[in-house]
Amino acid sequence: MQLELNFLSGLGIFVGLVVLYFLSCIRFIYEYERAVIFRLGRVLPNTKGPGVIFVFYPIDQLVRISLRTFVADVPSQDVITRDNVSLKVNAVLYFRVVDPHKSVLEVENYMYATSELSQTTLRSVLGQSELDELLSERESINMHLQEVIDRQTDPWGVKVSSVEVKHVDLPDTMKRAMARQAESERERRAKVIHADGEAQAAAKLREAAETIEGHPMAMQMRFLQTLADVGTENNTTVVFPVPIELFSTLLNKNSGTNQ
Repeated sequence: MQLELNFLSGLGIFVGLVVLYFLSCIRFIYEYERAVIFRLGRVLPNTKGPGVIFVFYPIDQLVRISLRTFVADVPSQDVITRDNVSLKVNAVLYFRVVDPHKSVLEVENYMYATSELSQTTLRSVLGQSELDELLSERESINMHLQEVIDRQTDPWGVKVSSVEVKHVDLPDTMKRAMARQAESERERRAKVIHADGEAQAAAKLREAAETIEGHPMAMQMRFLQTLADVGTENNTTVVFPVPIELFSTLLNKNSGTNQ
């Protein structure tokens, strides 16, 4: 009887330990996570999750991988452009894991590796561009950066969705030079616009002169209009146009009398 009690007690303890072990093997994987499991050192072919999974310690080892998009700030980098201008440029990197197995097996720390790769790529790509391209063609440079970084992170199971250059810090001397350039460009445009206006005005005056030349009385009407305009300004100076034909008539009479 005593042996049976001892056996049942030992069996109950064993069953309790087994139940506790299986309860300790339960793991919860969130919707945005996947679990890469190593069993006796070898990775299982399929990832686990989301939901409830069993991890049999110490036989199994669990590595959680998040599938959400990470935002990494690329620190400010010293860049020398193709036209030998020294700049400080920083950027922001958006990436996520698309293959959890590769992110665990192919690289030790995919987040650190992607961040370091983005810094070196930022320096090399911007070093191949000129300053004007960097300032005016930001979108194409961002796309080129994304393609280069994504191509190198693909073996790690990491997808780079976007790279954005945030801030370009120009030297003070370059800022002053660009300000002078912008001012000169505005002056050039102003002079061109003024010259175009003068040319158009000259063309219109020529057309008016040709019109008046064919109608002599038009000049007299223009004189009278000018006289009316002067009178409206309360001016004491009065200019009265006299047709030259009157003087020609008097001259003709005097010449006939002398004869």
